[in-house]
Amino acid sequence: MYSVYLKKGEEKRILNGHSWVYANEVAKIEGKDKNGSLTSVFTHDGRFIGKGYINHLSKILVRIFIRDENQVNDKAFYLERLKNADDFRKNLGYDNCYRMVFAEADDIPALIVDKYDEYLSVQFLSLGIDKMKKLIVECLVDLFAPKGIYERSDVAVRVKEGLTETKGVIYGEVPDRIIITENGLKMAVDVKNGQKTGYFLDQKENRYAARRYCKDGDVLDCFCNSGGFSLNCATVAKSVTAVDVSRTALDSVEENASLNNLTNVRTLQGDVFEVLRNYRKENKVFDLVILDPPAFCKSASEVKDAYRGYKDINVLGMKLVRSGGFLISASCSHYMTLPLFEKMLAESAKESGRRVRQIEIKTQAPDHPALVNAEETSYLKFFVLQVL
Repeated sequence: MYSVYLKKGEEKRILNGHSWVYANEVAKIEGKDKNGSLTSVFTHDGRFIGKGYINHLSKILVRIFIRDENQVNDKAFYLERLKNADDFRKNLGYDNCYRMVFAEADDIPALIVDKYDEYLSVQFLSLGIDKMKKLIVECLVDLFAPKGIYERSDVAVRVKEGLTETKGVIYGEVPDRIIITENGLKMAVDVKNGQKTGYFLDQKENRYAARRYCKDGDVLDCFCNSGGFSLNCATVAKSVTAVDVSRTALDSVEENASLNNLTNVRTLQGDVFEVLRNYRKENKVFDLVILDPPAFCKSASEVKDAYRGYKDINVLGMKLVRSGGFLISASCSHYMTLPLFEKMLAESAKESGRRVRQIEIKTQAPDHPALVNAEETSYLKFFVLQVL
């Protein structure tokens, strides 16, 4: 087994609960083992900190997930961790569709497990956890007996780990569409080709919360994806216009609207920035405008450009809200921090010439818990603003 010794003072963040050991924080590595193997991490003076999988190819050298020096990463260990993660969600009332395992927040770094009805969608995002794939699948089958498990490890972060992107059925059989129930609505989820693991589960409570702001009103849902916000709003709104650049996404919206016999949803294909500008030229207004874009910044170097993009759509969005109506604005990038997002909204309000009140602030759903000492796990910002 490798033994990793940190530079003096570098242990503080990790002792406070963070799990990542960066290569530039390490003073020396002793011993010899295979890359991706379990490794012990110590302070500069030899005090044990924890164990995790090592990857010499990654800037994150070790991802710590064991804090007991005598504990090992055998099948009993994974059975316990996976069961504890699922029990937490079930105790919160989740049953049909939810994030079962959220990586570092559940002390299984780089592993994502999402439940969609009787199927599981999984991601193995580091070398170490990828090497444990067979064992983890066995544990998932033993614990939950799913009809099928689909792997969605087709994400760029694996390349940084020296891995290739991959996806496919790794247990049982998985249909092209899985019908889930969320907030009383039926949704067809494409786990094979949909966004992330098939659907954005982290906004489920926020989608339901949007209903209170659009009763009998006209709604514009931008970056609508498969229509989670659109359908929730359509249960109480007069009309919903769902906008996305992807025809595939809009086909999903129409499919999901049909599943729920909702006839007040129309789809519009186009670039959201252009659509908003065209509506502005037409003096079109809505009672609720929803801005839930994909991550505009996936690295710290992109924050400046992303800030301009967020500000652009929020200024336009505010101008399209009928006086007394609402704007919902969200960001799923942890690089766009809460203070920075609030600053952007304040500047947008000023530039739009509208008086704006903050009504509600929410974050990711409780099945996506965040570690208070690991800011990467807290990423979603969700603001409800009233535009006057």
